[in-house]
Amino acid sequence: MMKKKVLSMIVAVLAAGTLLLNGQTQAGSVPEVIMSGYSAKNFSADPVSDGDLETILRCGMKAPSARNMQPWRFTVVKNSDLISEVLRGPAPGNVLVIISGSEDKQLAMFMEYDCGLATQNMYIAAQSLGLGVHIYAAPIANINSKKESFGIPEGFRAVAALRIGHIDSSVDAVSSASPRKSWEEMVNFKD
Repeated sequence: MMKKKVLSMIVAVLAAGTLLLNGQTQAGSVPEVIMSGYSAKNFSADPVSDGDLETILRCGMKAPSARNMQPWRFTVVKNSDLISEVLRGPAPGNVLVIISGSEDKQLAMFMEYDCGLATQNMYIAAQSLGLGVHIYAAPIANINSKKESFGIPEGFRAVAALRIGHIDSSVDAVSSASPRKSWEEMVNFKD
């Protein structure tokens, strides 16, 4: 009986340690994903899996929001013909996720900021899954002029869009990345 208890305790400690270490590994990888990320421009025709898409959307849903109002809705567009109405040359396997915010005047002060947080969560999630992703703001007016065609829910308006797909294997991520401004130019400290 004592051996079973000791064995059970050892198994429990090992399991807890494994969970703890796995949590640290995952948390440690977030800065790496952010630092290695770039806005993909060339995609392959390989389709995004439903499992990856669900993970990305659930990460968007977990974004923080003012007063936890969660003023967003996500519309997933897989139809290449519809996507091509607002973006040039989508590959057949691409997905367009439209992030829409509530038009409720009580939420207006924070809605775009909150939707931006959800967009960023999904962007990082897609990159962490090894997918290419590009954030778009330019086609938003066009999407909003065709809300019904794009399935934007009543009482919401598009504020951002993510194009998600597999990166074309011929693309060199290092040379494709846009240069960033220097640390000295972007960061200042005040004691």
